[in-house]
Amino acid sequence: MFLALFAPAAWTLLCYEHDSLGPRPLTEAIHQTGLWAIRFLMIALAVTPLRRVLNWPRLILIRRMVGVAAFSYATLHLAIYVVDQAFDWRLVVSEIVFRFYLTIGFITLLSLSVLAATSTDGMIRRLGGRRWRRLHQSVYVIGALALVHYFIQSKLNVAEPMVVAGLFFWLMAYRVIVWIGDKDQGPSLWPLIGLSVVTGLLTATGEAAYYHFHNNVDPWRILAAYVGEYFDQRPGWIVLGVCLAVTMISLARPHKAARSRQRRAPREGRAPEPA
Repeated sequence: MFLALFAPAAWTLLCYEHDSLGPRPLTEAIHQTGLWAIRFLMIALAVTPLRRVLNWPRLILIRRMVGVAAFSYATLHLAIYVVDQAFDWRLVVSEIVFRFYLTIGFITLLSLSVLAATSTDGMIRRLGGRRWRRLHQSVYVIGALALVHYFIQSKLNVAEPMVVAGLFFWLMAYRVIVWIGDKDQGPSLWPLIGLSVVTGLLTATGEAAYYHFHNNVDPWRILAAYVGEYFDQRPGWIVLGVCLAVTMISLARPHKAARSRQRRAPREGRAPEPA
């Protein structure tokens, strides 16, 4: 997993060296590093729900490195932007201050830097488990800010942002269900199926609403595309498919006795759980 986190950056660098990033290679590199920063942030947020749904306790061991990778790609995202502006710091600062989506992106980066700096075992001991957990629960707000930045800079094509937003909703809703229900075992099969269906419907509705208010497109045209020729490319169906796939995989979880043995297994290297 540690090596895989370097793959997107290595691939982007390779494409840059071979002039295959298009007519504006630095701009494309900025987009690619930003995309992977958000993707890794969402993967880090997915670790806790997947650990519960799939009954895979050791999955928690990758959460810290994935979270730090999200911060690293966000930093690289800003660094390449500075290079693209020919190190004109006055221009960079003014753009961040006066362009709303850049302001949000910069706030997100600063917030991620705080989480990255306090992700070490030493900082966990200094802050204490409770304070560390409360600080790192701010990642939920950071994820929402990252999505706003993603939507605004995407402009016309918001297919992937819609997919990410739908999955982000599922991850947050899952946490709420666990919080008000069984915190040890999490929700059962039928609540997960219901959550998956609701998430897919909200994603489709959100896509129609976005194009209606942002581009003045008739929302029924967007919803009609969900039963059209390319229905399988619509964000709502993609989100529904991913959520249902995870739900179905959960059926293969070990039985209760096996779960008990896994809970008693050593948890070396595990950081406190921020939910």
